Amino acid sequence: MTAIYTTAGTAPATASDGFTRVLGNWANGLAAYWVRREAIKALRAMDDRELRDIGISRSCIEDAVWGGLADPELGRLR
Repeated sequence: MTAIYTTAGTAPATASDGFTRVLGNWANGLAAYWVRREAIKALRAMDDRELRDIGISRSCIEDAVWGGLADPELGRLR
């Protein structure tokens, strides 16, 4: 009995694949940046009571959006 094995070969990586990946990463990073900037604008438009309700202070808006608050208690108003 004879068995025939085939393996699907993958196409070799080309320079355009790397460029496409870099371009895609750049576009995703830019889109994420725009979304964060819009979130910062929306949070800055809120009054202090609304910010207190979600647990951040006005001085910690950017850190909260960018993920810079290592300790969430630092941004909390008491």
